[in-house]
Amino acid sequence: MAAIRGVRAVAGALLRAQGHGAWRTLSASAAPQQTLRSQTEKHEGLFKVTMLPGDGVGPELMHSVKEVFKAAGVPVEFDEHHLSEVQNMASEEKLDEVVDSMKESKVAIIGKIHTPMEYKGELASYDMRLRRKLDLFANVVHVNSLPGFKTRHNNLDLVIIREQTEGEYSSLEHESVKGVIECLKIITRDKSQRIAKFAFDYATKKGRSKVTAVHKANIMKLGDGLFLQCCEEVAELYPKIKFDTMIIDNCCMQLVQNPHQFDVLVMPNLYGNIIDNLAAGLVGGAGVVPGESYSAEYAVFEMGARHPFAQAVGRNIANPTAMLLSAANMLRHLNLEYHSNVISDAVKRVIKVGKVRTRDMGGYSTTSDFIKSVTDNLHPHYSV
Repeated sequence: MAAIRGVRAVAGALLRAQGHGAWRTLSASAAPQQTLRSQTEKHEGLFKVTMLPGDGVGPELMHSVKEVFKAAGVPVEFDEHHLSEVQNMASEEKLDEVVDSMKESKVAIIGKIHTPMEYKGELASYDMRLRRKLDLFANVVHVNSLPGFKTRHNNLDLVIIREQTEGEYSSLEHESVKGVIECLKIITRDKSQRIAKFAFDYATKKGRSKVTAVHKANIMKLGDGLFLQCCEEVAELYPKIKFDTMIIDNCCMQLVQNPHQFDVLVMPNLYGNIIDNLAAGLVGGAGVVPGESYSAEYAVFEMGARHPFAQAVGRNIANPTAMLLSAANMLRHLNLEYHSNVISDAVKRVIKVGKVRTRDMGGYSTTSDFIKSVTDNLHPHYSV
């Protein structure tokens, strides 16, 4: 028995070392490791995950995640940090603490870190600075209709991939003369090629058939023109994936009129932020769509449409669906496939039955009601 435990411990260490690479876990080679890793982790220890509750209803949603994880017996230990500009809990020291935690865990779940409108001498928000320090270049939002929850468009299944380290969010603004502000949009070949390759890799590994590059190259001929050119160059390397392009304004209209035509969309920073929110509205709003961000080394799981829902703070009415589905995706990223399925299935079962729904979904249930219903639908059973 001692020998067997020793083999399991070594196997667990090897799998942990392999599995935490952010984008690597989407590769097909990770699949055979999932069962061994999940069973090993049940016996050998806990996964450490960095948690940032954020602002607005973020802390309430994170409490929901903890409650469901506890009920499901998920082998995760949260390293919780509070980073907030609006609550005066933001500093370089706190930011460094979060980065140090991420260097160890490689994985995080975060709430919306609200960005104040006021300019106080620093253009880049702490949220943006954190993403840059971790080089979280790819934001992925899977917009998927939830069975039993009818919206204007049903049976939607599309993915929005957004480059989120440059573009309009480069924090390069200055007043050239009094009353004239220049805001620089940065597009580089390296980062455009990187996000395009990410999109085509994602489509390949997830069995998707088409990638659409969204742009405004008809007006921004050099900046968006370079982005579009990079996407076209990368597309040639993936002959089995259909590639097309669409101007951003037309894309918004097409998403409202006929969203089923889309599969995977890839775009620069600001367009992605807008499309994320528009597409979330098609399937029920920000409360039901999960999201994630990747670098070569780190993975961060969050809501797909980032909203603090400040008006709902302390009222026990926030919808935990998006955060719970994000948490389930995080578990799948950690190769905890069993726990991921248990939680996501429970959430979807509650929504499909339709007896317990929060106000944003047309019901009258509280956050607590929803969480209790989810935990009642968990059926954990462990195989040795």
